[in-house]
Amino acid sequence: MNIGTSPSRRARRLRALLVALAAWALCVPLAAAKEPAPWSGGPTPVLELEDLRGQPVRLEDFRGKVVLVNFWATWCEPCRDEMPSIQGLRQKMNAGKFAVVAVNVAEPRSRVHAFLERTKLDLPVLLDHSGETARSWRARILPATFIVGPDGIIRYSHAGELDWAEP
Repeated sequence: MNIGTSPSRRARRLRALLVALAAWALCVPLAAAKEPAPWSGGPTPVLELEDLRGQPVRLEDFRGKVVLVNFWATWCEPCRDEMPSIQGLRQKMNAGKFAVVAVNVAEPRSRVHAFLERTKLDLPVLLDHSGETARSWRARILPATFIVGPDGIIRYSHAGELDWAEP
């Protein structure tokens, strides 16, 4: 036994080192991924939620369009940072062939509405009050984005913030 280091101090150091390595291992793949990756997660989950006006919206409503589905929350700084570039992408794309669906995860309607007014964002937002839809889509990290083809099948996904204005 090393006299200069107590067992509890060694244990704390080892624990800190393991935590740092785990954090590094989790962050490196996300930081390295600068674009959506091909989807290999199976069939497209159901997406049927209410919008901010309480109207039901389903993914099937967008059949024939490419749909960017983005799971986000107002408390998520990368989500907030990404939203203006998603809005810019939406404005640049052909509305007849492209749509954006921003799915807010587990926040009250009033908070989401206030955020959109304060930031002057004009995105179609659906409310996933329970977070169940986010779980079914495997949106474990926010923001989480999925690109759905005109046939309703997920083609690409990405966990983390992207700048959608970059070429």
